[in-house]
Amino acid sequence: MYEFKLPDLGEGVHEAEILEWHVSVGDTVEEDAPLVEVETDKAAVTIPSPVRGRIASLAGGAGDVIEVGSVIAVIEDGAADRPSPPADATTPAAPGAPLVPRAEARSPKGPVPAAPATRRLAREMGVRIEEVAPTGPAGRVTPDDVTRHAKGAKAAQAAPVALDAGRLAQAGFAAHAASAIPFLDMDPLPDFGEFGQVTIEPLRSIRRKVAHKMVTSMILVPHVTHMDEADVTDLEAFRRKAREGHAGRPGGKLTLLAFVIKAVTAGLRATPAFNASLDPFKEEIVYKKYYNVGIAVDTGRGLVVPVIRGTDTKSILAISADIEDLASRGREGRIEVADLRGGTFTITNVGPMGGTALIPAINYPEVAILGMGKVQDKPVVRDGQIVIRKVLPLSLSFDHRIADGADAARFVSELVRLLGDPDTLFVES
Repeated sequence: MYEFKLPDLGEGVHEAEILEWHVSVGDTVEEDAPLVEVETDKAAVTIPSPVRGRIASLAGGAGDVIEVGSVIAVIEDGAADRPSPPADATTPAAPGAPLVPRAEARSPKGPVPAAPATRRLAREMGVRIEEVAPTGPAGRVTPDDVTRHAKGAKAAQAAPVALDAGRLAQAGFAAHAASAIPFLDMDPLPDFGEFGQVTIEPLRSIRRKVAHKMVTSMILVPHVTHMDEADVTDLEAFRRKAREGHAGRPGGKLTLLAFVIKAVTAGLRATPAFNASLDPFKEEIVYKKYYNVGIAVDTGRGLVVPVIRGTDTKSILAISADIEDLASRGREGRIEVADLRGGTFTITNVGPMGGTALIPAINYPEVAILGMGKVQDKPVVRDGQIVIRKVLPLSLSFDHRIADGADAARFVSELVRLLGDPDTLFVES
């Protein structure tokens, strides 16, 4: 028997949601044939079978969440029985059945299953995480476990035992948040079902990751947004002509975003603070000497930010080809974890969907993000005359801890200058 555990799917990925099994119990599967498709909070991944054999059992069904290291399939491969998984692994179950932890106990010599943020909370509260009683899946220590341990038995006894699991989780989170953030008082949500019919959908995978990152960004980072407008009349005329000449070639669509990415890269070279990250624990600013620009892509299942690497060394046509590839794979759910890593700056373009402007939230741990609005024909004054020009709204949200308003004004002014003159853009970027 071969017990196949959910493998490590990338840095920071601790669990995945089952989307679809490609096999059923009793089927024969070939080595490297598709076994299961899962979705992490970063991307959808198809996992192949590590061996050839007959499927003896599968752990969980579509919609179930499994942790890295848990047994997801048992395969009869004709070899001798393999060692059983650790005590904190998960017992295989019939397809569609929930995953059942084998035991809450863990080896005193092994590492405590806990997320990095939970470990940091334990250190900040002076709690030995090895002494905390876990309540999470597969014996995982949660932030609430750490908080309850720190407050002692008195806090545990005061917990409202009459609440159901969902309400209890809300109450626990509220207590955690209130203990971590001064003056924050969070009450559990009311029972909306008392007032009418409701539909409940679990917050999972990409959407859950977006929620976590946005809360982290908006609570941790002091946001400031600088807005301006770029006259892209000449650039739009050049872009449309160039698109006709490159039709059918890779990158031939030549959207405005490709030109903006090139201008942003030039701006980042001139203003290194916006191509950095701030480490609040070490109190250090990390300046990155490479330029990897992320683009926000609406996948239908949530927002992902695939990264275009080395934008300082690529032509606008090559950047355009990368945009087409990443956007297509994002919509089809074929973005890989590696495509989402290493970004230094993000651009979100809501122009195609309408709207005059936006205030984007920073993609933490980056320190700035540029929002593009809809290009519109607007009356502007040129040489004392009112003329109609094509105007692109720009919004730069930035971390005020490492950059000031003057830095943002200079950065956006540089973008406006480059986007206003295609010749300058090509010469200087």
